[in-house]
Amino acid sequence: MIKRELAKDPELKNENWERFLPKFEHKNLSKRKQPFKRKDKSKKPYTPFPPPMPESKLDKELASGEYFLKEKEKKLKKLQERKEKQAAASVQREEKRNKAYKPPKENPLQPGSSKQSSLDVDALKAKIKKSSKASKR
Repeated sequence: MIKRELAKDPELKNENWERFLPKFEHKNLSKRKQPFKRKDKSKKPYTPFPPPMPESKLDKELASGEYFLKEKEKKLKKLQERKEKQAAASVQREEKRNKAYKPPKENPLQPGSSKQSSLDVDALKAKIKKSSKASKR
C-alpha cells in the first residue's frame, strides 16, 4: 500500500524508498535447545533380596494395641491428639507474634524518690470533697 502511494508521486518515483518503508526486526530467533540435565545416578549395589514390605495400617494398630480399643476410645484418643496439636500450634503462633513486640524501656524507681510521695493526698481529698459539695447544690 505504501509502495503504491510512493509510485503515484512523480517526485519520489525514481528515488530510494527505504526511508519510507517500515523496518521490522525478526523476533522469532531460533534458540538452541539446552541438553536435558540428568541427575548423577550412581549404581546401587545389587541385592538379590527385595526390600521388606511396609507395615499395613492393621499391623501398626496391632503392634500399638489400638486394634483392640472400642470406637469411643479411638475417637477420644484422636480428639486428644488433635487438641494437643492445636495447643502446640497456638503456642508457636503466640511466640511468633510476641517476637515482633518489644516492650518500652522502663526506668527503675529509686528507693528515695517515688511518684506518690510528690502528690499531696490530703489536698487532693479536700479538692474532691469541695467539687462534690458544689455539684450537689
